[in-house]
Amino acid sequence: MKSSLIALAAVAAAFALPATAFAEGTADLAQKKNCMACHSIDKKIVGPAYKDVAAKYAKDKDAVKKLTEKVLKGGSGVWGPVPMPANTQVSEAEATELVKWVLSQK
Repeated sequence: MKSSLIALAAVAAAFALPATAFAEGTADLAQKKNCMACHSIDKKIVGPAYKDVAAKYAKDKDAVKKLTEKVLKGGSGVWGPVPMPANTQVSEAEATELVKWVLSQK
């Protein structure tokens, strides 16, 4: 019984995390996976600002799928002549998490 209560408390605590915990964790992941070497949240570096990406894809229902693939395989031509190389340091799950985070930037 006691272990069930502890497990239930742990699950409840996980759901009680504020949205900023997710955002901070994903920002850390973006830093760890070298995304921030070319991107920032609010200004263009080599690649577009994440806020600009979020605005561009705000109404695209397939954005998560498209951008996850772009993170994994790279791409070019959407934001100018500089290509985005494939990020071989991220798994598909990490890429999806990062894309969802990018699309949440406003």
